[in-house]
Amino acid sequence: MKFAQWAGAFWVAASLASVSVAQTAYPSKPVKVVVGYAAGGAVDVVARTIGQSLQTSLGQPFVIENKPGAGTNIAVKSVITAEPDGHTLMMAANALAANMSLYKPQPFDAEKDLVAISLIGRVPVVIAANPSVPYANIQQLIAAAKGKPNSIAYSSPGNGSTPHMAIELFARAAGIDLQHIPYRGGSPAITDTIGGQVPLVAVNALEVLPHVKSGKLKVLAVLSPNRSANFPEVPTIAESGYPGFEASVWYGLVAPAATPKPVVTKLHAEVQKALQTKEVKDRMNGVGGEVVPGSAEMFTQLIRSERLRYDKLVREANIQPE
Repeated sequence: MKFAQWAGAFWVAASLASVSVAQTAYPSKPVKVVVGYAAGGAVDVVARTIGQSLQTSLGQPFVIENKPGAGTNIAVKSVITAEPDGHTLMMAANALAANMSLYKPQPFDAEKDLVAISLIGRVPVVIAANPSVPYANIQQLIAAAKGKPNSIAYSSPGNGSTPHMAIELFARAAGIDLQHIPYRGGSPAITDTIGGQVPLVAVNALEVLPHVKSGKLKVLAVLSPNRSANFPEVPTIAESGYPGFEASVWYGLVAPAATPKPVVTKLHAEVQKALQTKEVKDRMNGVGGEVVPGSAEMFTQLIRSERLRYDKLVREANIQPE
């Protein structure tokens, strides 16, 4: 009996010790942050910004690994199958939720295969136009589209991309039909809009910002609940007559599902601290967005709600991946 009591006490002590070690010893080596996009894009910039902050606070290098391809599915799967010890993370975006509906068979289940650490921030999708187009705002665009259904084209970074999905959602809300011209990335979509081959482009605020400043593009609408600091004179989609509508590119940190809870808790706390710093806020503002502090549960709920929203859109609009 005494031995059993001793063994039980030893097990409890060992368990508490392991939790304590997980809380204090992590990270014990460099942490890899996987990004499913090429270097230089918005997700990459956000990952490097947060990685630098966590590197400073946690005392280990946070190394960004770019793994583009298959609409980010390659990157997601590499994280799902990684050792769940908190040393492999992913900076995810909307594709994490959308790809579960876009791809058949379903490539993964984000809610079961991954654990949400923290939402980082949002960057609004914008509708921009070649300066020569005759409409100066979103109301004029809607009027023109209703006059000639499916005659006005817009470019996007590709089928199933966040901007593509955003415009499809907006078009349904506005009761219009637009012609989608998919490209392989935001840069060629913007280039052809500047060149006049396509009148409109849907991209995130980061990608369009320098071209708006140079006068090569004009922004018709910002698809966010609040006005963008980079385009303060441009009305939001809600101000344009569609309250409650929002389409943003969001960014968040996730890890393999079996990552120890103490590690997830520690990472979440450090991310929340980072989001309060001027450096991170300024960097997010620089890419046209804003930080979004909040609980891990809030991020989990966002992934779930986005999954349901995209699933409905993909089915009704018969959207196919590239």
